[in-house]
Amino acid sequence: MPPATPDEGSHRRTGEGENRVPPALAVVVAVVTYTLLPDSLLIGPRLAIPAVEVLLLVSLVAVNPVRLVRQTRWSRYVSITLALVVIGANLGGLAMLVNTLGAPKEGAKGLLMGGVQVWLTNVIGYALLYWELDRGGPVSRHRERRDRMPPADWRFSQDENADTVREVAVGSSERSGWVPVFVDYLYVSITNSSAFSPTDTMPLTSRAKLLMASQATAALAVSLLIVARAVGSLGG
Repeated sequence: MPPATPDEGSHRRTGEGENRVPPALAVVVAVVTYTLLPDSLLIGPRLAIPAVEVLLLVSLVAVNPVRLVRQTRWSRYVSITLALVVIGANLGGLAMLVNTLGAPKEGAKGLLMGGVQVWLTNVIGYALLYWELDRGGPVSRHRERRDRMPPADWRFSQDENADTVREVAVGSSERSGWVPVFVDYLYVSITNSSAFSPTDTMPLTSRAKLLMASQATAALAVSLLIVARAVGSLGG
């Protein structure tokens, strides 16, 4: 096979940045999901945490309304804070949900609905954090040459496909300049919450491993403790 083009990432640096819509839409889904939680799973007033999340999202959209092409230290901190708020509120809801397992007044349907909402928000929150941390974030992945990009936290299959058959190698990171976008991290988050372990994307750094371990633990708690209890209640 021919060697990779020396300036394989030129189209990333001259083209448009990553689309703002997918991560913004994910935040909206997380906000709506939280507002639909039962009262027993809320931390404070129902709209308090969603209001904070919306405020943070609006400030980020103001910096990059359509495409992610600008990044400041402030905007990066805000983006990471938004992901942490989503995760923190959701883990608080999970703890309260586990606490309700022994309450006789909590019905099975309420537990099931709460479990689904917590699981979904868990997926979104960690996907946002993975997306923001890996290789310096979405703006860095778009603008920087690979020799100037921060070290990767995750290794995707495209990162090691350069020596495979042509139709696969053509889309590899080395040959095409491919870099992961939000949908890729959402997929990683979904599979980690479903299989409770990495699938085709491997964590490389300690923080990536710790984050994936905490996410899988939360998802496991939802699946085994809450859903199993609720299904058992439905069966009589």
